[in-house]
Amino acid sequence: MSTLTEAPPPLVSAEPAKKPPRKRGRFTPYWLLLPGILWLVVFFALPMIYQASTSVQTGSLEEGYKVTWHFATYWDALSEYWPQFLRSVFYAASATVLCLLLGYPLAYLIAFRAGRWRNLIMILVIAPFFTSFLIRTLAWKTILADNGPVVHTLNTLHILDLTSALGWTAGDRVLATPLAVVCGLTYNFLPFMILPLYTSLERIDGRLHEAAGDLYARPWTTFRKVTFPLSMPGVVSGTLLTFIPATGDYVNSELLGSTDTRMIGNVIQTQFLRILDYPTAAALSFILMAAILAMVTIYIRRSGTEDLV
Repeated sequence: MSTLTEAPPPLVSAEPAKKPPRKRGRFTPYWLLLPGILWLVVFFALPMIYQASTSVQTGSLEEGYKVTWHFATYWDALSEYWPQFLRSVFYAASATVLCLLLGYPLAYLIAFRAGRWRNLIMILVIAPFFTSFLIRTLAWKTILADNGPVVHTLNTLHILDLTSALGWTAGDRVLATPLAVVCGLTYNFLPFMILPLYTSLERIDGRLHEAAGDLYARPWTTFRKVTFPLSMPGVVSGTLLTFIPATGDYVNSELLGSTDTRMIGNVIQTQFLRILDYPTAAALSFILMAAILAMVTIYIRRSGTEDLV
């Protein structure tokens, strides 16, 4: 009875909630990003703005150029040099496909079968980076020389007859033909295909292959259903790293090709350094950038993966 008659305890007034302490380092990530942002602004954004203004200028080197918003330069450049654009895309796509066909088996070997030889093979893959891009390309002039062993072997096997019929070579010559340019592009950009593929394949859990084997899947079925789909981020990354620089390349076409194999990079270089037609060169650069950006966007959406290595 005494417990029932006791008065309830007095209500304690609730104290106002204290504000959480301010985090002192909340701006630290932004300060760390500042050097990179400044670098992009100074060496990427500002040159892009300058080139954009150059593309709509009129005048000459002697009289000077003025911004007159002459957008007809874009149409004139595209209508005159569209064959070089198509040729560049075709050569780059051919080199990308060859890099994928050559690089995927090698990346698979390094990831799953190399064993103790993995580090050695990786060094051999990146060994071309130890020399200049120019020297590597000039070496192909010796490899594909008319009296060299490569051309002699291709002639013996009658392969040059087939490539000549397809328009890839000219008679018994390989140099100064589309085949030479594509070979140079494939060699120079092959490591950019192998490294992302290897990184993607190495991430695959080996137990998935064992599970596929336990379900009586054949090796080809395991590759088609397990390995290749899981390696798609590496495939997408490798093809982008190969196709994008190969499209704008001009060194391989300049050293291994001829006037009939000129790519759009050769045209831009000529307009900038020889003809000194800066508006046309800038317009061609922006057209190339827009075309590559459109193709890359469509390719990434069609590939079905956004997880790039």
